[in-house]
Amino acid sequence: MKKLFLLFAIGMLFSCNTVAQKTKTTKKDVYKVNKTDEEWRRVLTDEQFYVLREKGTERPHTGKYNLHFEKGTYACAACDAQLFESGDKFMSDCGWPSFDNAIEGTIKYKEDRSLGMIRTEILCANCGGHLGHIFNDGPTATGKRFCVNSASLNFDAKAEKN
Repeated sequence: MKKLFLLFAIGMLFSCNTVAQKTKTTKKDVYKVNKTDEEWRRVLTDEQFYVLREKGTERPHTGKYNLHFEKGTYACAACDAQLFESGDKFMSDCGWPSFDNAIEGTIKYKEDRSLGMIRTEILCANCGGHLGHIFNDGPTATGKRFCVNSASLNFDAKAEKN
């Protein structure tokens, strides 16, 4: 009987999370750059659309910026808003590009209760594109680890700030 109750309670927990997530995602946020899915599909690759617009995740250790350490600026692949400076990037061995800081005002933070856990999603504040998640386990003084999909980024070596 205890096992049956436990299974019922776990099932309710996951169904409640699913309902809460659906409720939260139906509210439309307003961004400076707004496009329909059709318009986004015309300017993004399939992988970029999956990550940025459908909140997907690329496979770990496959992204072009995971082991990329040139000097410059990382921008949103959807709207080209500058997000991260190369000086804030560090080797995390998590399989995705990691930064300990973002350019001020460029990131929007949103609670993410998907997959049965509570995390903080990071979005481009300019277009709402899904970038990844932020964690409080970074090894630097900030204690932050912005775990970002390479597919959500472009890099500009010329945009390096001194």
